[in-house]
Amino acid sequence: MIIQLEKNIDKDLSTKIKSTLNELKFSVNPVSTQFEDYLICIGKNEFDIRSIGHLKGVKDVHRVSDNYKLVSNKWKTKNTVIDLGNDVRIGDGSVSVMAGPCSVENEAQMESITEHLVKNNIKIMRGGVFKPRSSPYAFRGLGIDGLKMMHEFCKPHGIKIITEVMQASQIEEMSPYTDIFQVGARNSQNFNLLDALGESDKAVLIKRGVSGTIEELLYSAEYVFSKGNERLMLCERGIRTFETIYRNTFDINAIQVLKDKSHLPVIADPSHGVGIRNYVPKLALAAVMAGADGIIYEVHEKPEEALSDAQQTLNFMESDLLIQNINKLATFL
Repeated sequence: MIIQLEKNIDKDLSTKIKSTLNELKFSVNPVSTQFEDYLICIGKNEFDIRSIGHLKGVKDVHRVSDNYKLVSNKWKTKNTVIDLGNDVRIGDGSVSVMAGPCSVENEAQMESITEHLVKNNIKIMRGGVFKPRSSPYAFRGLGIDGLKMMHEFCKPHGIKIITEVMQASQIEEMSPYTDIFQVGARNSQNFNLLDALGESDKAVLIKRGVSGTIEELLYSAEYVFSKGNERLMLCERGIRTFETIYRNTFDINAIQVLKDKSHLPVIADPSHGVGIRNYVPKLALAAVMAGADGIIYEVHEKPEEALSDAQQTLNFMESDLLIQNINKLATFL
């Protein structure tokens, strides 16, 4: 059960509500976010829900059977919309596009990518500065200096930034230059990081784990929400299966299932989903058809020279065509 409390509720009144719930054999977990105050109640007793709804200080009461209660769609009347400012919204019915390099490399690269996004009216740049790599000898990013460089090029054009955060200690330093914190597949169950992001006001995109289930992804989002941050997105980026011909198995099914189970925006990542450049555009369009709220993909002026993920990165011509087709398909839908 989820109880929404009235704004600025008196402390004594809140305590009285909790005592009533304890008498009904519910354990009560208070959650305060940037938008609302909630009581998450766990218990099995049957009772007349109106007895709680009529209490002074209670705004609304919702029965939610899912264990991931706050991210469940069983209590929200409208899906969540993430407002990043400057008319950049995710989950409002349009298809958001987030494009950029796997890794921020240098100023020349940032300049060309920025020009490409501006030309195509793309308002969110993706780019990694802290890179979790399988090999410790691979390029692992430019760190905070790379993020500052990215911000320097994006800010004059009103382009928002999504970048991966790998540990809780990085959040404070990255925050002034970041609009969306990305939790990568390897960190999707790094619960200390998820807790810390719950205390941030920045939007958070959580990628599905390398072999993670849909339910595990929803639980990861619940960690962030329960610590106070409602500005959340879920990302399907493919999972590891027995298939070895492509990088991951891109789970198109998951997009509709997540949309059915949660009120949060769902973003598709076809670059990591398949890992092969030629297939990325068609999978991106398939994800739009499946109901994705946005697409995140990798683009580079010269993919063959990219310092990471060259094999799955689109060049500018391929990206131009993909954006045109996404816009056509979104209009059709």
